[in-house]
Amino acid sequence: MTVTVIPSFTGDASPYGGGDPYADYRTADFPFTRYADLADRRLGAGVIAANDEFFAERENLLKPEAAEFDPEHFGHKGKIMDGWETRRRRGVSAAQPHPTEDDHDWALVRLGAPGVIRGIVVDTAHFRGNYPQAVSVEAASVPGSPSPEDLLADDVKWTTLVPRTAVGGHAANGFAVDVEQRFTHLRVNQHPDGGIARLRVYGEVAPDPRWLSVLGTFDLAALENGGRVEDASDRFYSPATNTIQPGRSRKMDDGWETRRRRDKGNDWIRYSLAAESEIRAVEIDTAYLKGNSAGWAALSVAAEGSEDWTEVLPRTRLQPDTNHRFVLDAPVVGSRVRIDIYPDGGISRLRLFGSLTEDGAARLAARHQELGG
Repeated sequence: MTVTVIPSFTGDASPYGGGDPYADYRTADFPFTRYADLADRRLGAGVIAANDEFFAERENLLKPEAAEFDPEHFGHKGKIMDGWETRRRRGVSAAQPHPTEDDHDWALVRLGAPGVIRGIVVDTAHFRGNYPQAVSVEAASVPGSPSPEDLLADDVKWTTLVPRTAVGGHAANGFAVDVEQRFTHLRVNQHPDGGIARLRVYGEVAPDPRWLSVLGTFDLAALENGGRVEDASDRFYSPATNTIQPGRSRKMDDGWETRRRRDKGNDWIRYSLAAESEIRAVEIDTAYLKGNSAGWAALSVAAEGSEDWTEVLPRTRLQPDTNHRFVLDAPVVGSRVRIDIYPDGGISRLRLFGSLTEDGAARLAARHQELGG
């Protein structure tokens, strides 16, 4: 196992002095953030239990937006923080007033989609002098819908992803993870106590092949079914991964929008499907994109590892704020898909309906077995 830590993010941040609360926020570029957030609420993630949440609720950990800070916001229990914050731990007596080395608080997180974790960000934004001294993160793979009691049982195997590591206040503390296993739940520990604003868990979805085989026809590009974005020409306004999130877009920035082109080129996204598949129908949705939707779109398919693209949907006019449906003349086999939009703009969702080929299903089952499924 390899863990990469940003060592500079340790210790207290400066007390808030007014103005922009993010002006002195400590962060860095983490290469693993190109993966999807497996702890995204839109995928069904949740914080299902915590041993303490006296000052601020555990559910705040998975809010999609950045943590907010209001210096005047106080309640009956004290300063109200936009994160998960526990009370101050104490020792057992006046002679032993400090917590022990083993004392810690914990929260159990259900991933929205089981998968292989590539990196974790423990964000302590606005927790300047009340952040934990150190954090650790463990992961488990438990089938079904286990209760907190089930997860805390002695027979559950927990794998350490982030060993106990010192962190900094008011900082994005990033950890690269190299454990080639499929996980469903996390246990986030803060030593000995304190507050964490946000948790992000970046990785690759590893779907259950038995579930997909029972479904038969499903959305082959959907993030929750193992689809992923390989690359995109432009991510200026919003990430391309939004196009394969569950459900319809609910606002303009819940889709993919590019900057305005001033050349004669066009924008595009490349996807990997869950596995080799037969595609039979396509949806291209421009919901909430009105004066900025793509003008035209075309769709091409390729085999795994191939750059030999075959056009399956010719350049077609798109309407603003509209869900477009296309039935292909014949099923198309492939494991990679590229959508080209002309000349720029955006789409909110791409859906590719079909089923796995026999070879695709076999490869997916073998991969599931390799990951401990």
